[in-house]
Amino acid sequence: MTDDTKRPSDDPSPDEGSVVLDAKGLRAMAHPVRVQLVGLLRKHGPSTATRLAERLGVNSGTASYHLRQLGAAGFVEEDTERGNARERWWRSVHRTTWFNDPELAEREPEAALAYQQSVASIYALRTQQTLNDLQTMPRVWRERFDLSDWVLRLTPEEATALYQELWGVIGRYRRDTPENAATAPAGAERVGVITHFLPELSTPAPDAEAP
Repeated sequence: MTDDTKRPSDDPSPDEGSVVLDAKGLRAMAHPVRVQLVGLLRKHGPSTATRLAERLGVNSGTASYHLRQLGAAGFVEEDTERGNARERWWRSVHRTTWFNDPELAEREPEAALAYQQSVASIYALRTQQTLNDLQTMPRVWRERFDLSDWVLRLTPEEATALYQELWGVIGRYRRDTPENAATAPAGAERVGVITHFLPELSTPAPDAEAP
């Protein structure tokens, strides 16, 4: 993920290094460029506005502006150990973002929608980038790539239980943190696991008696 996670309010608590969006943070992140900037800093580590702009295909002035806004909101900070008088380096303050407040989404519907649309677009982009690289991947990793979907008919309570079970399974595996990356066994690579719960309320139940 851009390491951005949306979860039901009764799921396990965020771990250390996570930020839970409040109204100010949600408004600050309600822009696709800012979501992408945070994601790039988390994935690749500290960088400059110029280098980030090249990755995003925007001009450096745009990247600098959004980095300053993210800095004011507490999502990124200047990496003073790397920076100099001519070039500012930035790093992410957190590893993951959690958005889990239905009431906040109701109070800030435009910001919530903009943020969620940005995250969804980035997930789609990450999938396409992996597809573009698939043919040049080692076979062992090509065989692990998967795009699957299952259509279930659940109550809201069952959907929450399913999410919690999936969260429990994923939580048993090694998170991609700098500390874990340094001690991971040989052959371990970064793997993105993206979950989507997509209620399709406009699809009625089929007629069981129909031929």
